[in-house]
Amino acid sequence: MLKEFKAFIMRGNVMDLAIAVIIGGAFGKIIASLVNDILMPLIGLLIGGIDFSSLTFKVGSAQVNYGLFINNVIDFLIIALVIFLMVKGLNSLQKKPAPVPAEPTTKECPRCFTAIPIKATRCPHCTSELK
Repeated sequence: MLKEFKAFIMRGNVMDLAIAVIIGGAFGKIIASLVNDILMPLIGLLIGGIDFSSLTFKVGSAQVNYGLFINNVIDFLIIALVIFLMVKGLNSLQKKPAPVPAEPTTKECPRCFTAIPIKATRCPHCTSELK
């Protein structure tokens, strides 16, 4: 059982996933800082000095923090945009596979050198039999 567990852990896709989670966590902190410390104050300034994180309203005794929700939506949109741009950039760097040559659909008659269908058994031009 220990050997199977070691084989499972050492598979490439498990290690790739672990690395992606770690890098994703660090990247998430960077994006959160970008949104909360740089973009949201600028957006708030552009729309009249509003601090989204302080936007709330009360329903009875419950306080609804819709400003924090707006921050999280903007955070998500920025992360989605950055990931889209990264994937698009990485896809453009990858080499495109060479196109597979198409199978021939014609062959040449050995007697009259006319192009004929590949499945033909007799040349329609010179009527010679084909192998």
